[in-house]
Amino acid sequence: MMPNRRLGLAHPCCIGLLFLLLLPSSVSVRESGHHSHAHLPSLKPHATLPLSRSRFSAKAQLELTTHCNESCYHKGEDTDKEQLAFETLYADGSRTLTTVDLEENDSELHVRRPKVTTPRRKRLKRQIYGSDGRFNIRGDHFLLDYPFSTAVRISTGCTGVLVSQQHVLTAAHCVHDGKDYVKGARKLRVGFLIPPSVNGTKPGQAPMKKPLVRWVRVKRTRVPKGWIQGPQDVSMDFDYALLELRWPHRRPFMRLAVAPSSDSLAGKRIHFSGFDSDRPGELVYRFCPVEDESNDLIYQHCDARPGASGSGVYGRVWDDTLERWERKVIGIFSGHQWLEINGENRDYNVAVRFTPLKVAQICYWVHGNEVDCSQD
Repeated sequence: MMPNRRLGLAHPCCIGLLFLLLLPSSVSVRESGHHSHAHLPSLKPHATLPLSRSRFSAKAQLELTTHCNESCYHKGEDTDKEQLAFETLYADGSRTLTTVDLEENDSELHVRRPKVTTPRRKRLKRQIYGSDGRFNIRGDHFLLDYPFSTAVRISTGCTGVLVSQQHVLTAAHCVHDGKDYVKGARKLRVGFLIPPSVNGTKPGQAPMKKPLVRWVRVKRTRVPKGWIQGPQDVSMDFDYALLELRWPHRRPFMRLAVAPSSDSLAGKRIHFSGFDSDRPGELVYRFCPVEDESNDLIYQHCDARPGASGSGVYGRVWDDTLERWERKVIGIFSGHQWLEINGENRDYNVAVRFTPLKVAQICYWVHGNEVDCSQD
């Protein structure tokens, strides 16, 4: 039987573990001089074309599984402006396609390329690796505190992460199957957890076992063209989408960063919180080391189940301006991938890795102009 860990009602040893993980970033040992505020390429709109209204014919897919061979595993950065074009879905079902131009100054873009190594271990199980290392997050002092407060639910059954006062990042496959938008995207909503103590429970009453959810409508959804109708081994690289809420929220959000090499992450670890389907109504947190990385994907064995797709994958990145470690979203949890290397199949849980071009694209979606995200 897998252990059922719940933060807020957990064993003291688990509370101690969480305390160590949530200590202020400044107590970590600085491992490198990585610049989290690298100068980004500039993304400028070229033309916006009207498209036919969406049919919303696709079925929501909570569990994405892909396959990759050596050629896609070892491929370099070959993103072009066609893949960075994007589709916008509006609340009334209308759509547009925006093509873009890129202005990139290679001399100012100092981002370490990730190491690409041969996978080290064979894994036969999917998504849960050995003992279940996930923690249920409970209690107001956890659910409403950063970074857990940045996790939100997506009405199609996935997770998202707050990245501005009005924007949520999630996985593209949660709203679009590569050919059409899913049925639930017609009236897409984002859910904010409301802990029992602030959702109207009266004194003397038994507290509700699970928090309520306050739903907010989405007015605009953006999906990269690299995801839409792309070859499957490429499209997973673009499995992210940005949702714009109808009105701003008041909760803390987590800022983006270009994903550094795992050697430049504090503890070489990634973290994410999501709404795994096997623990309905619960926010579930996990962390694990990065196993391997390509230019576009982060390979890891963080335990996860369907529903966690779209979670914001974050790490502690050194900020030279602030001179401290800062939690930054460096990717989006996508799903599961089988790797065929030297004739042997291995499997990993996979996150989309935010490259400078992807961060520039998301930055444009958030700000609506070619603002320098390093100043955000």
